[in-house]
Amino acid sequence: MLRMIRMRVNGRDVQIAVDERESLLDTLRKRLGLTSVKKGCEVGECGACTVLVNGEAVDSCIYLAVWADEKSVMTVEGLKGPNGELSPIQKAFIEEAAVQCGFCTPGLIMTAVEIVGTGKKYDREEIKKLISGHLCRCTGYENILNAMERIVEETYKAML
Repeated sequence: MLRMIRMRVNGRDVQIAVDERESLLDTLRKRLGLTSVKKGCEVGECGACTVLVNGEAVDSCIYLAVWADEKSVMTVEGLKGPNGELSPIQKAFIEEAAVQCGFCTPGLIMTAVEIVGTGKKYDREEIKKLISGHLCRCTGYENILNAMERIVEETYKAML
């Protein structure tokens, strides 16, 4: 059964009819063309499909699109600046070589957005726990942690 939902996706109002059983992942990727949202495990274990819903990181593969009705959804595509420039988080990932195959990267970046958005200063051990829902087969996590530590530190200093 189809149901009409309204949501704000990357700052743009969207109205779309979705099957009540359709995942937010499928709506974003297949119907709205937001391919940064990756389909990995489809059971909420790998984090590749992580997006922000009202500022909170969720696995969009196990989050129904109808649950996003009247909510704000952000994907990596929504991070670009007005002239298409990368966000500070994306720059940190590149500069710290935290990207290899790139499959896990969008989900990790969205989790980093949530982490930075708290305004709290986290140490490496806390960041490890915060990203524990993400699987990366390439990097060994060290460069990812370096990028996240860097952006948390930079954001925290900027707030002082």
